[in-house]
Amino acid sequence: MRRSKHRVNAFSLSFLDIMACGFGAVTLLFLILKHDASAVSTADPNLAAEVNLLQEDIRVGEADLVALRNSLAILDQQVVEAQGLSRRVVTDIADTRRELSAQKDPEQDIEILRKQVEELEQETAQLQEQGSADNVRLFIGEGQRQYLTGLKLGGKRILILVDGSASMLSDSIVNVIRSRNMSDAVKRKADKWRRAIRTTEWLVAQLPPDSSYQIYVFNTATKAVAGDTGKWRNTSDRKGLDQAMAQLGKVVPEGGTSLINAFEAVNSFASAPDNLFLITDGLPTQGRKASGYRTISGRDRLKLFANAVEILPRRLPVNVLLFPMEGDPTAAASYWGLALSSQGSFMSPSKDWP
Repeated sequence: MRRSKHRVNAFSLSFLDIMACGFGAVTLLFLILKHDASAVSTADPNLAAEVNLLQEDIRVGEADLVALRNSLAILDQQVVEAQGLSRRVVTDIADTRRELSAQKDPEQDIEILRKQVEELEQETAQLQEQGSADNVRLFIGEGQRQYLTGLKLGGKRILILVDGSASMLSDSIVNVIRSRNMSDAVKRKADKWRRAIRTTEWLVAQLPPDSSYQIYVFNTATKAVAGDTGKWRNTSDRKGLDQAMAQLGKVVPEGGTSLINAFEAVNSFASAPDNLFLITDGLPTQGRKASGYRTISGRDRLKLFANAVEILPRRLPVNVLLFPMEGDPTAAASYWGLALSSQGSFMSPSKDWP
């Protein structure tokens, strides 16, 4: 058999056609399967919803991230402020501790204050001694009251009239009746009478050093306590002052009250007094002589008072110290009027004065 003279070539036209068809088929499949990816991805609504949810979560997460960053910035600022405040507090505490450590011991402060008080007390005592040196007689009262009395303590010739009647034994009539039947020692210790004596001592202690004085006690009669009636005593005589006050302490309150006899003693001096102090407890109960009646009305007592005032020297200041008596309501007004008209003063002290 005769062989053909043509050889088989692998790269002939038929082979190329086959290869081209194969590549075309692959390309067609590729185009069919992958030509629209978005269309494929959106073709399923569930997948699209998940994508939207994921995108929303991303947006929420980004917003939360921004908020967290803002919060973190605020916290950082607060931390800085807290650190600054803490440093300030620590500094204040340190300063306070230094101040406390620099302060003195409270006990030492108390001791210093105590010494200062003692020094002030000593200075006060010295000033009191200097002030009392100007007084003619030292007198320290027991009461706790201090008065702006308004008493006019000046003058060159000062007369003190002390009521020594039985009514000076007490403020009540019943106690007066009881006391006047007791012994003289008990009468001298009567509270009201002791007040009258202390008041006299206070007045004497305030007399001007260059003045003259006299102390009279009156009831139905009038007499000088030192026995030198009608004569002025010198306030510079300290011993004489002490003797006069000692004699006043021996007086026993008794009898009635004759104010006119007391005022007549004012006119018995060769040199008239220029200041008068009257220590009494009520209106007079008799005139120059006893009336003989056991009782007396308030109207009659006012008449006796008016008669006594008429014999007083003109322009003589009358300073009244009234210890009110029970059952004598018009006494205060009457003596106040006398003090006012004579340009004197009126005072009704409490029981703890002077």
